[in-house]
Amino acid sequence: MISVFVRLKLSLLRNGLRQSAGRTAVYVTSMVFTLVCAAGLLLGLVLLRGHTQAAAVVVLLTAVLALGWAVAPLFFPGGDETLDPTRLVMLPLRPGPLVRALLVSSLVGIGPLFTLCMAVGAGFALARGAAAVVVAVVAVPLVLLVCVALARAVAAANIRLLTSRRGRDLAVLSGLLIAVGAQVVNFGVQRLTRSGGLAELEPLAEVMRWIPPASALGAVESAGEGAYGEAAAGLLLAVVALAGLLYGWRRSLVRLMTTPDGSTLAAASRPSRRESAAAGGLSGRLWPEGRTGTVMQRSLRYVWRDPKTKAAWVTSLAIGLIVPLFNALQGTGSVYLACVAAGMLGIQMYNQFGQDTSAFWMVAMAIFSTRDAYDELRARAAALLLITVPYVVLVTALTAAILGDWAGLPEALGLSFAVLGAMLGTGAVASARFPYSIPQDSGYKNVAPGQAGLAWMSLLGGMLAAAVLSAPLIGLTVALHVTGAASWLWLVLPLGVAWGALLTWAGLRLAAPRTAERLPEILAAVSKG
Repeated sequence: MISVFVRLKLSLLRNGLRQSAGRTAVYVTSMVFTLVCAAGLLLGLVLLRGHTQAAAVVVLLTAVLALGWAVAPLFFPGGDETLDPTRLVMLPLRPGPLVRALLVSSLVGIGPLFTLCMAVGAGFALARGAAAVVVAVVAVPLVLLVCVALARAVAAANIRLLTSRRGRDLAVLSGLLIAVGAQVVNFGVQRLTRSGGLAELEPLAEVMRWIPPASALGAVESAGEGAYGEAAAGLLLAVVALAGLLYGWRRSLVRLMTTPDGSTLAAASRPSRRESAAAGGLSGRLWPEGRTGTVMQRSLRYVWRDPKTKAAWVTSLAIGLIVPLFNALQGTGSVYLACVAAGMLGIQMYNQFGQDTSAFWMVAMAIFSTRDAYDELRARAAALLLITVPYVVLVTALTAAILGDWAGLPEALGLSFAVLGAMLGTGAVASARFPYSIPQDSGYKNVAPGQAGLAWMSLLGGMLAAAVLSAPLIGLTVALHVTGAASWLWLVLPLGVAWGALLTWAGLRLAAPRTAERLPEILAAVSKG
């Protein structure tokens, strides 16, 4: 069975590349890039041999690589068709041979090759003496097998989730994980640069060296130092982890192949209308009556349920928090950087109708006048403010607490609210004048073909206008600092709230008649994708 599955994996790869020249070019390019990175990493680890902090670097690299193997199936489930064992449920296969065959076939690919290169380089960097070489010969393949088994076990345990709508939502959010991870790595590199060396890694490495598969490479160092008991314990931990992963993987396969999924089970009985009303009575009373409450609930449901809208919101929330806090933690930040949080969420007001896609026709059918358009836009802005206002207050307060600059909190909040109001107002105008469609058939395209110009005009023009509209309050804050009137800086907070509210109201008033007049054009633009 092992040879059959290896040939199947190669056939799937070959046939996938035959589908289009573009796919072949992307795969070849990614392979070349991966090989270059693997060669560079291998050379770097070889040059690290003999360095006092070599073990710390190797152990942490292995731990990070294992983490990548663990999360990759969750965020890229469509990258490998063989990750889905439910495709084999109709075949008469026993779980034991199936696990062995899938494990060996999983070693075919770019990821396992990169992992093998890193493991070989790590073993060479740490192996000092005959005993360490012997341990390295065992540790290198053990690291590769643990990483591959970890990815397979995670994929098998979550395959029902990954093939559902929530799983697709999770895949859309993969860009967020990459962005956050990049910021964390950048923060760590800056800390190491300021501290002046790799010795800062030693405490963390001492802990991680006992966590598989890093424990296998920690065993190589222990063997080189003559600590054979620690070396045996490290290898034993990796072997136990591999056995546990294979056992969990096998149990997941048995469950997947013997348990019916939701498509074969009868739907749960629906609650009665009285029960539904009783359950939703409290939440229903929390919303304003009429169009405003309805539109606010609809907008917030889009944020929670629509993958594209959810990805945009979560990304904005994360970046708005990361930028001020990470700079504050590094001692190079300012409380004014909290305005980034208001700016990132203010962007969500742009292209409001494009977020509805073709479903906007139902909204258009309920707009008969300028007043209806104003109520629609006002309710959408209110839904955005429901999340944004407490979020901006929280981020600004956290930034001020980390920096110890509580005196700057009122003025930073005032500027944030002014920026937010300017972006809400300009976003409403841009939504009416420059609507564009957001494709739903791709997790990575946010603009329909031919509408990129509209998107750039909407975002860049609106953000430039928001910066200009916020300038009076920014100028006031600078003037109070320059003239030494610091005791009056608290006025920036109420003035910022008032100025932001005025800009929001003015933007909604300007956008409402334009929206009512251009309903057919807006509907055609947002339905294009």
